[in-house]
This record gives sequence, C-alpha cells and structure tokens, in this order.
Amino acid sequence: MEDSRTGLKPPLHNSSSPRDKEPDDMEKLLKWQEDRLARKLRGEYESAVLHLSEVITSNMSSQMNIAAVRVEGAKITRSSFLGFLINPHLAASTSNGTPSTLESVLHTTRKIAHALKKTDMFHSVEAKLERARDELANEGDVDIVFKTREKGRFYLNTSTELGNNEGNAAATGRIRNVFGGAEVFEANVSFGTKTRRSFRASLTAPVTPDLATHAELTAYGLERDNSSFASSTEGLRGVKAVVRSGTPDRGAHEVIYEAVLRHIGALTPTASISMRESAGQTIKSSVSHSYIVDTRDDRITAASGHYAKIFNEYAGLGGDASFFKTEIEGQVSRPVYDGISLSFAARTGLLWGISRPTLFSDRFQLGGPTSIRAFKANSMGPRDGSDSLGGDLHWSAGVSVISNIPRKPHWPVKTHLWVNAGRLDVIDQRQTLADNIRNTLTRPSISAGVGVIYRFDPVRVEVNFGVPLVASKSDGTRRGLQVGMGLEFL
Repeated sequence: MEDSRTGLKPPLHNSSSPRDKEPDDMEKLLKWQEDRLARKLRGEYESAVLHLSEVITSNMSSQMNIAAVRVEGAKITRSSFLGFLINPHLAASTSNGTPSTLESVLHTTRKIAHALKKTDMFHSVEAKLERARDELANEGDVDIVFKTREKGRFYLNTSTELGNNEGNAAATGRIRNVFGGAEVFEANVSFGTKTRRSFRASLTAPVTPDLATHAELTAYGLERDNSSFASSTEGLRGVKAVVRSGTPDRGAHEVIYEAVLRHIGALTPTASISMRESAGQTIKSSVSHSYIVDTRDDRITAASGHYAKIFNEYAGLGGDASFFKTEIEGQVSRPVYDGISLSFAARTGLLWGISRPTLFSDRFQLGGPTSIRAFKANSMGPRDGSDSLGGDLHWSAGVSVISNIPRKPHWPVKTHLWVNAGRLDVIDQRQTLADNIRNTLTRPSISAGVGVIYRFDPVRVEVNFGVPLVASKSDGTRRGLQVGMGLEFL
C-alpha cells in the first residue's frame, strides 16, 4: 500500500500492467520472470536470424571471389588429398564464365563441406567466410575456412556372428586414414562352425574426387568344412583387386581380378570316387563384374521395392580353371494388405567349361533353408554316393506371403507362408544349351510350408515347417522343422 505522505511503495509491489499477467506468489513470480526472459532472448535470436537472412538475401548477387580454402584441424590428412577433393569444386564454380557472387560462394562452400563429411574422416565440419589473408587479393575476396575435428584412427572389436547357416567368433581391427588420404586398412580373423578358420586383410582407398569410386586390395584365406555334403574340407588362399563405383539404390558396379589357390583334402573314409578325383590343389585366375540395384525398404523383411544382381566371371588367365560363369538373381516385394506383403524371388546360374571340365570348387550348390527350403543344405543335383558334386546349371524361385503378428506390428517376429521350386543339373555337352535349359526348367523340385521369421540384425533367422512335394531321386529332402540363419533368403 502506498504511503500518501512519502510517495513510497512497499517492496515487491505489483508493478506490472494487466497484459503482463504478473502472478502474486513468489515462486510463480520467479518462474514467470524466467519465462519472460527466455521469451525475450528467443525473440532477440529470431530477430537476429531474420535480420541476417535479410542481409544475405539482399546481397546474394553481390560480387565475391574465393581467394583460398583452408582446412583447420586436419592434422593427419594430407594437404594434397584435401586439394584432390576441393579443387574440382573450385574449378566448377568458375567454369561457367559468369561472375562469382555471394550465392555461388555459398553453394561452393556447401559442396566442399559435403565432400569432407563424405570421407568419414571427421567428427565435425564447420564452415565460415573470412576476409582474404593474401595481400594481393582484391577487395571483396574471401577465404573459406573449415574447422574440422578428425575421428580416431584405431578401432578394435570382437564379436560373435551368425550368417548363411553358420556361426563364428571374430576379431576385427581397423586403421582409418592410413596414409592421410581416407584409406582404410582392416584385418579380420574368425573361427566358426563350418568355416573353421578364416582371415582377411584389405586396404581401401577412394580414387575419384566425388568419392563415388573406391579401389580395394585384399588378401584372404579360409578353411571350410564340407563334410556334411561332400566328405572333405576346402582351403582357400587368395588375393583380389576390386574397383567399386555407384550406390545400390541407383546401381553399383564391381570389377574384380582374383587369383586363388584352392585345396580339397581331409577326405573322410566314406568319400566317393568323384570326391577323391577332385582332391588336391587347383589355381583359379579370373576377372568378374557384378551389378546390383536395391530399392527395398528393408533388406531383411522387405515389404516394398525390388532387388536385382547380375554377376559374370571369366576364368582362364592361367591356372587350372577355365570357364565362363553367369548368375542372375532378383526379388520383388509388394504390400497387399495392412501388415501383409507378397515377395517373389528367383535365381539362376550357368557355368560353362572352356576347353576343359569344370571343377568342384567352381560348381553351384543348391538346397537348404536359405535357398530351397525343406531340402538339406547343398543336397540337390548330381551325387556320387553320399556326396553332392554340384552342378553347372541351376534355377530356383520362391513366393512368400509375410505377415505381422496380429496386434504386434512392431515386433521383430513375422509369419510367412512359402512355396519354393528349383533344380540343379550338370550340362550335357552332347545336347545344345537350349535343350539343357529346357530339361532343367521342366523338371523342378517343389516344396511348401509355413514358418516364423525373426529379425536378428543384421541377419534373418527362420524356423520353418516344410514338406517336399516333388523331388528327384538324388535330392536330399528334409520333412518337418528346419532352422535357417543367413543374409539372403529365397
């Protein structure tokens, strides 16, 4: 209450105007003051941003030239590699013959920042414009300065992995930016159930400024247990050089040269004559090309999109193997109802020996939970006793209806109803290729069943109950429950 004699007012009096809605309670008053300050600061920030935006917009056409580009914080990365990335963007900004403006400078800055981030060498990339440092620079020239923070170079990881119907324990080491040019060296060693031992060491580096093409040099080795279907083990030691370009959603290419020493040994006492004849060492020297397009919304349980892969290989550049091999596979998925999708997949392959018979290590194998369900793994096609010898010509196709669990669409568990068909044969050189293909297509093995799909990233696990409906005498069937783990399923 105001003192009429002195004109003084009591402390903490309500001095607000009605529109401020100032509260009476002390705690509410403090909260109100904080909110009012926050509103004021927010308003000032928005006003500053709006003002800055107006200033930039009104000066977009102002003439401005780039005097230099500086990258700060890149202690490990070579300056020559940074120039390799940056110079094409600088050249493109002046190649059209139009005067350089603030707008073109900002576009160039954004493109260079994107290129630096795409290398995957930096935790952060921040850009700013500064007055040109060069004393010979003209008025209005600027330097583009990128403040960066490089990622750590070393990485080590141990893990257990499931895939392609086997499990293994692995250790992986990686060195990033090995020579200062976004190179990555990675080494991996693993021990598993079917692939008993394996190692792989690779060095990958970009070869184009847009980072769309990479080169890779790899040395590898593995020992695989084939006793479940071929009464032997197989050892591989090889090197390969790869050039990759593109992305799967738009189309990715791979060109590969491979030289590999194969050894089939450790024959079991029951090994067939055919497997004993295949034992020993062989050398393959080949070039190959693959093309992949993948627009699926999910690689494990796709509900829409398509996938296609074409692979061609020629062997005969020395060594024991001489053949031409081609493989084609594809998948199309479409939603048919809420939570229900239809998937169709197909694969085919041809192995044509050139001047000599094909070898066991190069032939196709078919059958199992990841290819044609309700058949034993690698059990279809030609046999000698208990051994599957593989084939030169195969095809397989499958239709699946995949559904969410009712009222649980977010669960990683799905149900599916499937029908599979396919066949694996040896090419009869006495007949034409067209006759061989016709005979293979008209005598399919067929199976059907139901099952459960579990999404166990990054692999897919299936538990199926299947029944072979049509089978050749040589096929190894599996009626009842079957479990499959892998990256790619029919």
